[in-house]
Amino acid sequence: MKLKHGCLALLLISGCAALISAQTQSTSAKPAVAKKKKKTVAHASATTAKAPLTVAKAAGAKPAAKTTAAPAKKRGWVQTWDEPTFAQSASGDDPSGEDLTVRSAAIEALGPYNGSIVVVDPTNGRILTMVNQKLALEGGFQPCSTIKVSVALAALREKIIPHTTPIHIFGHNRMDLTNALGYSINLYFANLGVKLGYERVNYYARLFGYGEKAGLDIPGEQPGYFPPAPPANGGMGMLTSFGEEIKQTPLELAAIMTAVANGGTLYYMQYPRTAEEIANLTPRVKRHLDIQDYIADIKPGMHGAVDFGTARRAKQETDIYGKTGTCSEGRTHLGWFGSFSETGKKKLVVVVMLTGGRPSIGPMAASLAGDVYRRLAADNYFRSTESTPLLPAAIMTPNVMQASK
Repeated sequence: MKLKHGCLALLLISGCAALISAQTQSTSAKPAVAKKKKKTVAHASATTAKAPLTVAKAAGAKPAAKTTAAPAKKRGWVQTWDEPTFAQSASGDDPSGEDLTVRSAAIEALGPYNGSIVVVDPTNGRILTMVNQKLALEGGFQPCSTIKVSVALAALREKIIPHTTPIHIFGHNRMDLTNALGYSINLYFANLGVKLGYERVNYYARLFGYGEKAGLDIPGEQPGYFPPAPPANGGMGMLTSFGEEIKQTPLELAAIMTAVANGGTLYYMQYPRTAEEIANLTPRVKRHLDIQDYIADIKPGMHGAVDFGTARRAKQETDIYGKTGTCSEGRTHLGWFGSFSETGKKKLVVVVMLTGGRPSIGPMAASLAGDVYRRLAADNYFRSTESTPLLPAAIMTPNVMQASK
């Protein structure tokens, strides 16, 4: 794991294609106390120059204020991960208005780990539970490989990827999108970043919700952050394979997964706290994303991640689609898994984020998400036809996503 960032730089600069197979995320985990260490990362690709924020301005988006969890360094993205691997993550939460069946499953799945689990109904944007509310709402963390979902959609929309046809990535090596997502192949997405360029990546990232609040009037929520130029550390390759310099909250990832799960509707995430608010909850649409024709192209890779790739620990009888993410700094790690289900009468989006020592990696996050799905299935949650009564959707003026040209 320590070589993850450095190896990508070597792949970009010298093209060590033999290392491609090593890009899949490790599933071994041994508890370790997080320590502050200097980040050992090779520096920027010479092929990528910084670009001005012209697309974001054209789209009416402005970078959110950077809310770091650690003091800034001179260069690159910073996160110290100085919290322990284990913590009472649910302590301090206010569960008012949550679906207590879903919350119980999430708390039991998270167990002693230091992290957050967010579960959302993708049909309306209602937050069913948010374990470790502070971590889910404040500051944000590097998205790691979860950024690859939005990059894949942008590349498909811009016709850089010919659907699932294998593309040339280095030397004589070719790979299709399904395996690239399933195994989380960094070189594949680094190449997509270079081909897309900063302006187009920034354009789509803003439309998917990076750099803005995901929720509607949720107290304590802070926006994530999207950099105004390619990262000094690794340029576009690192931006589109590891999310370098991006800050993403678990709630923001839940919003993105909701849009993928429901066919392209980016809802405002809503957090009703009383019986009256639940009864009167009206879905609110932030934007309609023109991605419905491309979701079918990324779903095999997201299913493949669970079936044979980096998220195998989430695999079960029902169909789960997801994407892991792992970042490392010294002996400490950050692990993500964003996912959604399609089997049964109730659809769910489940996002897990872990921080701390070696267990805090993407495959472990996938394992905990799988546990959430299994516990709910054991409670017959997905067979129930009961649903929260909702008024007809009050659709805000949608901003339909236009192609970046």
